[in-house]
Amino acid sequence: MTLQVLLIDDDPDLSLMLRTLLRGQDFRIDAVFTGADGIDAARSSSLDVVILDLLMPEMDGWEVCQRIREFSDVPILILSALGAPGSVARALDAGADDYLIKPVHASLLASRLRALVRRKAVKETVQAA
Repeated sequence: MTLQVLLIDDDPDLSLMLRTLLRGQDFRIDAVFTGADGIDAARSSSLDVVILDLLMPEMDGWEVCQRIREFSDVPILILSALGAPGSVARALDAGADDYLIKPVHASLLASRLRALVRRKAVKETVQAA
């Protein structure tokens, strides 16, 4: 099963790099480069997981995360160069489900993405029962 991933990051090179790193691992990555476009894509797409950067112009990742949480429970993984405990805590408080610091090894990123999707599937199964 292919997992549908939305990458929200202002760096187009990261999109290419993630596609390369995760090639052959059942991920389909769609990328948008602004927070507003990310919110629109999250609202209109059937997603399994979102990868979100924090440092973006116009609308930062913390706000994007909060806005997505207003209408969706899609798992959100923060992938950021910021590693300060305050940044991590603020992202988790904004609604993020996980946080990784750039650079990250492809196998760790893939494992975390799969874990988030599994956790959501279990939650939905329990709620349906």
